[in-house]
Parts: sequence; C-alpha cells; structure tokens
Amino acid sequence: MSASMLTAERRAEIARETAQALLQIDAIRLSTERPFMFSSGLVSPVYIDCRRIISFPDIRARLMASATEILQGDIPATEAVAGGETAGIPFAAFLAANTGLPMHYVRKRPKGYGPNAQVEGVIAPGQRVTLIEDLTTDGGSKLRFCKALRRAGAKVSDCLVLFYYDIFPETRDLLAGEGLALHALANWQDILAVADEGGPFGPAELAEIRSFLDNPLDWSARNGGASRLFFQERTV
Repeated sequence: MSASMLTAERRAEIARETAQALLQIDAIRLSTERPFMFSSGLVSPVYIDCRRIISFPDIRARLMASATEILQGDIPATEAVAGGETAGIPFAAFLAANTGLPMHYVRKRPKGYGPNAQVEGVIAPGQRVTLIEDLTTDGGSKLRFCKALRRAGAKVSDCLVLFYYDIFPETRDLLAGEGLALHALANWQDILAVADEGGPFGPAELAEIRSFLDNPLDWSARNGGASRLFFQERTV
C-alpha cells in the first residue's frame, strides 16, 4: 500500500473505530478519588489500558489491520518492527505476522546477565526499524527505546502507537528533535468525540476528564503528582 492510498477520510475512520473499540472493551478507566500514577510522575483521573485489546480477538484483528494500513502507508521503508517492553511486544508480534516483517523487542534496561542484551532479535546493521508501542503520553519512554535500538545498530525514525494522549504540545517537537516521527491510530479528541454521543461517562465525568486534558500538569500538581515533565526539566 502506498502512502497516497491512506486518505484523510480513512484516517478519520480509523481514529473513530479505535475510539469506539477502546470504549467498548472498557479500556478507558476513570478514578477521580484515587488518580492513576504514570511512569513520568504525572497523575491523571483517566487511564487508557490498551493491553485489554489482546483479549478481544475481533477487535484486536480490526485494530491491527488498521495499524498495518498506517505502517505500510506512512512508513513504507520499514524493514522490521520492534516492540517495547512490555505492552508493545504483542502488538509488534501481531504486526510482524500481518506484514511478514522481522520482529525484535527492546527492554527498558539491559537484562543484567548472559550477553546483557537490551534488544532481542537479529538486527542487521542499518536495518530500518519502526518502534511499536501501545500508547504514549509525553514520549519519554519512546526516546529511551529508540536510543537502545540505535545502539544495537538499527535506524529508527518512526514510532507507531495505538493511542496518543496528544496533550503536551512539546511532545512531537521533542521527538522530532531526536529524529523520531510519531504515528497513532487515535487520540483523546477522538475518544471525546465518540463519548459525547453516548457511552459510559456522564456529563460530570466528561467535564472532569476535560479539566485534566485542558491542563494536565496543573491537575496533576493539585492531586499530588508531577507539575513538570522530563522534557521540561531538560531546558532548565
């Protein structure tokens, strides 16, 4: 599939289908009394659990077909896919099966024994590898995985995620500064567009979600979480 075949209408359709699927399998969880803590230190009233997708074969197949469209349409030079530990690994495996591409996986840190590898799989020097992950909030872990793959000899210029929070304007610029483009099936605006038409959240709950999304660092700080993210800390 060439990039020209993935139209704006098809991208919007993929985003909507992804949002509907995540709502259908209860992958979007809300807890205002005990907010969720992210690895960045950010706390949030909502949590997207893309891991649930693997337990729903029909939805999994549809979303992986959509991810395959994006991979082949937007990143046609991909020679292998790599899943990040742990949530990205099954999705990389599904995409490798769909496309016939080689697969690797990358640990959060070297395993500490034997060859002490951080990346598993056979990477040919200069192989063009696309990083596959379940989601991203601020992009921090994506950069760490990307750098590990590059140290192992891969060329990495793209990351494909199922869901992108898209609440920090700096994230894409940060990734672009490190030579990494971000691709996603859906983001929070897609979720809200579907949720507004009816779903598991009432008006008050949707208002609380929007309060977080409109100013996530302020909401986090007021609820005991981080008020600054790692990419901001790099500039001070």
